[in-house]
Amino acid sequence: MRATAAARGLGIVTLAATLLCGLAAAAWARVGPESFAPLVKKVLPAVVNIAVTQELSTGDLLQLPPELRGTPFERQFRELLRHRHERVIGAGSGFVIDPSGIIVTANHVIGSAQQITVSLIDGTQLPARVVGNDELTDIAVIKVEPPHPLPSVRWGDSRQVEVGDWVLAAGNPFGLGGTVTSGIISARGRDIGAGPFDDFLQLDAPINPGNSGGPSFDMDGNVVGVNTAIVSPSGGSVGIGFAIPSEIARPIVEELLRNGSIARGWLGVSVADRPEGSTEHGVPIAGVERNSPAARAGIHPGDIVIAVNNERVDSARELIRNIAAVHPGTVVHLRLLRHGREMDIPVAVGRRPVIRAD
Repeated sequence: MRATAAARGLGIVTLAATLLCGLAAAAWARVGPESFAPLVKKVLPAVVNIAVTQELSTGDLLQLPPELRGTPFERQFRELLRHRHERVIGAGSGFVIDPSGIIVTANHVIGSAQQITVSLIDGTQLPARVVGNDELTDIAVIKVEPPHPLPSVRWGDSRQVEVGDWVLAAGNPFGLGGTVTSGIISARGRDIGAGPFDDFLQLDAPINPGNSGGPSFDMDGNVVGVNTAIVSPSGGSVGIGFAIPSEIARPIVEELLRNGSIARGWLGVSVADRPEGSTEHGVPIAGVERNSPAARAGIHPGDIVIAVNNERVDSARELIRNIAAVHPGTVVHLRLLRHGREMDIPVAVGRRPVIRAD
């Protein structure tokens, strides 16, 4: 009886301990970290403000950049335009990944800027040059020449973050430098129609105009995302922001540092998704460009691609991404259906043309 009672007592103690652990975890989930201050002190010195200047051609409209509207810098901007009508200024964020002055930002922040100025957290301003940029993933790398090594941050692994994990976003919303906001990963793998490589982390940490190009950190201070877009009817944060996952951004940055550009595979076809609700597989070819790799390989409009190198594809997005991942000049094998007959066609993939906005 005493052993049984002791066992019961031990069971009660164990149950109580389990309940206490559960309550502690629940309390942590409710209130979050006690303070983000140690993390902010660690990472914020590596976050920079980026200002861009672009010459205006005759007839261009002078417009106030949305990230400056309603901020203390709006009056300064309007005064500048009053005296110097040939220039327009925009603002964004970035982060230092190497003490020598290598900075990552969003491609749309630098755009076609003719002058880029980076402001450090201590107020130091440095001119920057573009090392490389990629429009399709909205990633750019710029370089400054600092008088001393700069504070820098490290990449994290976005594959390890889960929906519900804490994130800290840093940047310069509305031109207000050195700002941090906190929230959680609210979704993964978001496609917002920005391009064929959409695979965003969705955040509920407030992100506003001017945050673009800034980092989102995990709780160890590693960069797991590059802030790039928001969904907002008003232009301000409504709790839905998007970041390029580090698993996508990091290899793009590394290739830009090596080559200055991204070499992507290209077939030269236009494709379409199956109608919603269709039970048929594969990606229909809607058109084939003349003298393209696909045309030279004998691919026809109406063909249906069902696999690339034996990897099944069921959407236009999948096909585009699979081909883009292939280095130009590489031969891939497309398995396709033509008039109901399955066939294998080898294609020497070309280099995806660079499409620039006018």
